[in-house]
Amino acid sequence: MSQRRHMIGPTLAAVAGRGLAVLFFVLGKVRRGRGKALHTRGELVRAQLRRRGARHIRTRVDWLDAPGVDDVLVRLSRSIGLPSPLPDVLGLAMRIAVGPDRHGDVLLATTGTGVAGRFLLRPARDMRKTAYSSLFPYRTVTGPLLLAAFPSSAQFGQFDLAWARPTGSWVVFGTLELLDAPGGASDAAVSFDPVLNVIPGLEPYDWSLQLREFSYAAARRSRAL
Repeated sequence: MSQRRHMIGPTLAAVAGRGLAVLFFVLGKVRRGRGKALHTRGELVRAQLRRRGARHIRTRVDWLDAPGVDDVLVRLSRSIGLPSPLPDVLGLAMRIAVGPDRHGDVLLATTGTGVAGRFLLRPARDMRKTAYSSLFPYRTVTGPLLLAAFPSSAQFGQFDLAWARPTGSWVVFGTLELLDAPGGASDAAVSFDPVLNVIPGLEPYDWSLQLREFSYAAARRSRAL
């Protein structure tokens, strides 16, 4: 019985993932001229992340626990592509160097911030005045955790980056500062992929990987055909 329950999650994830793959492939073909199936409206901006390091609680993920400064490529986007000022599910993607010729991609979307809300997408209007989360937890050696970005009250265009356990409080580990004004560079040639580009220590769970890998593979195929 336990083995059957163990298989239900991955099986449902695979079925859901294949369903999303079909959706992403169709959207990618329909929107081929705009390059992406979802988050078609976006802009690239330069940013700097100042990580303060762990002070009391350690995750045993070096990127979260160690202080440092990262040059980050950020993509701000609108999921459905509705024109502003209509609300849309907004995206904040970050590309961070994790080694020579290697980088990790972190994708955040507008959600709530409470125990239940952090797992629910929430349409918003202003890209720089709303909270974002990873929606799916990452697997770490100390247990599952989520990432989030909260607009800083200190300065417009700054975000406090934080992590939390699925039902725990948010712990701020750094500050992300956007260096470019709105209207940044075209993002047509840049594709963020959290399935292929992983930050060491922040591994996707098998079920979330299955949900995502079919979708991202389908999106890549639709752009190639």
